[in-house]
Amino acid sequence: MAYDRTVTLTAPFERVEQDVRRALADQGFGILTEIDVRATLKAKLDHDMEPYLILGACNPPLAKRALDADRSIGLLLPCNVVVRADGDRVVVQAVDPGTMVTLTGLAAMVPVAEEATRRLDTALAALRDAYA
Repeated sequence: MAYDRTVTLTAPFERVEQDVRRALADQGFGILTEIDVRATLKAKLDHDMEPYLILGACNPPLAKRALDADRSIGLLLPCNVVVRADGDRVVVQAVDPGTMVTLTGLAAMVPVAEEATRRLDTALAALRDAYA
């Protein structure tokens, strides 16, 4: 089962990172958390790796609807978006909101997941179009 929605872009990492933030904001997502995996692994393990960010994106109205349907859904929130270097390309991956439906089995989660998917797909399409 695929659990991601992915685009691969050819551009500098820093530029893509900023464009990802903007594309998510355009779809109503704010960034609640940010993990710089590269910096963390360097600091904790003295391990060098490519740039790798995990952004915890949240659309508050969608999060509220999901929490109203199942208080335990917070285990799957916020929507993680990974921005990572892959050679001369940058991979942008968003967790597929459909996993909320698959994991919970709740019919009430279907419209929330569909709306979140539409918004994330729109953000990813905007990125793909900007670098086409």
